[in-house]
Amino acid sequence: MTAPDEVPRGTHEGGGMIDIDVLRGLFLFEGLSDDQLRWLAEHGTEQEYDAGETIIKQGEPADCFVVLVEGEVVMSTETQVGPGSMSPTSQPGVYAGAVSAYLVDRAPAAYGHSLRATKPTRMLALPAREFGLIMGEWFPMAVHLLDGARLGGLAHREFVDRRQRLTALGTITAGLTHELNNPAAAAVRAVDDLRTKVRSSRRRLAALAGEGIEPQRLRALVDLQEACAAGIAQAPTRSPLEVSDAEDELSDALEEAGVSDAWEIAPALIAAGFEVGKLDKVREMIGERHVDAAMHWLSEAIEIAQMLDEVTDATERISSLLASAKQYSQMDRAPYQTVDLRELLDSTLTMFRGKIPPGISVATDYDPDLPPVPAYAGELNQVWANLIHNAIDAMAGSGVLTVRTRLEHETIALIEICDTGPGVPEGLRDRIFEPFFTTKAVGEGTGLGLDISFRIVAGRHGGDLRVESEPGDTRFQVRLPVTETVTS
Repeated sequence: MTAPDEVPRGTHEGGGMIDIDVLRGLFLFEGLSDDQLRWLAEHGTEQEYDAGETIIKQGEPADCFVVLVEGEVVMSTETQVGPGSMSPTSQPGVYAGAVSAYLVDRAPAAYGHSLRATKPTRMLALPAREFGLIMGEWFPMAVHLLDGARLGGLAHREFVDRRQRLTALGTITAGLTHELNNPAAAAVRAVDDLRTKVRSSRRRLAALAGEGIEPQRLRALVDLQEACAAGIAQAPTRSPLEVSDAEDELSDALEEAGVSDAWEIAPALIAAGFEVGKLDKVREMIGERHVDAAMHWLSEAIEIAQMLDEVTDATERISSLLASAKQYSQMDRAPYQTVDLRELLDSTLTMFRGKIPPGISVATDYDPDLPPVPAYAGELNQVWANLIHNAIDAMAGSGVLTVRTRLEHETIALIEICDTGPGVPEGLRDRIFEPFFTTKAVGEGTGLGLDISFRIVAGRHGGDLRVESEPGDTRFQVRLPVTETVTS
């Protein structure tokens, strides 16, 4: 058992025994018997401190429980963004230090806060281990209840966090499924059409061979097809009316050259940049006898190239979406890493693309000088998802969602999620980060998104999350240090 004299020492070394009547007047000890008060007086010591003296210091071994007898003290806690202090208090009986000593071997090993005298102060100091053991002896039921409440609170918070993550995952999954469906369906359609066109193209080549086309003419036709296929991407941009006029002109020219069903093959040729002026060169290169079969084959070969481009675009889109999903989930990364915030934000926006109503436009404004930031990337993506989801809901189907980054004072990364909704009423701004507080209708929100986001930003990354709002301009601002300050 810890010796009674292992307590903080103030200006006056070797503090003396405290009067039992003084203890009886402290609200903390109301209801204790004389024997219990006498035990406190015998095992504790009275310590005196001058203004400005530190009574306990955060991070040092938690070996003492202290109670204010007279004077004034202020409690402070060092965080990754600087110290945070409570208001000074002169209420006799307030306590600090090893307040969880009742957990005995499971009690925190170090003080989680600091306590400083702001005026000449007297404190009762009790060795933490003795205090914890006597709590279990005097109030066994209370100790069990306190421990149960602590464990229950931790378990409940873990459950709530898990549920919130699952809710966000469901939202993201729905958007991702919608986004994947479009390119996948386009690829399937293109492959089905490809089968038909490839079979037809083979038959037309066989027909040309049956007509006795010379090898050099066939080679020239293949070269022309490759040139047209390569020209698809470089074809001039035209209005629908200009395209229609060009197709009509080419269709008439093909019919004059004896090409059947000219109106069917003209669109593919025009899309590849084939103009009327090239038709005479083809007739000369291929020969009049083979013009009809050659132009049909050329049109189908160009369509095959176009369909292959469609399949390529669709599969690249799918790959891009999957890469964004991997970036969002961080499934292939270590939990803590140096990350590019723009990549995280873009991957989250990609996940939301299928959930953003058509009436909401998205704008990004990224600072090119913003350096990589050390962070838990997957957890930050959860923050972006919560803030973007709230912004979309706030705009009710119409408005502008803006995602912006800036570098502040060369040490802070500022990320803003902005919307043009009606804003957060001033009377609610101090409450929106509270657990379970929500302005949404029953069943539409848990009231946990902002609370979880705040704990991720402040607790895990030593940053800050706040809101600035007026009608038409609401900005949720996340500030993160650009140097390593995260907590485990």
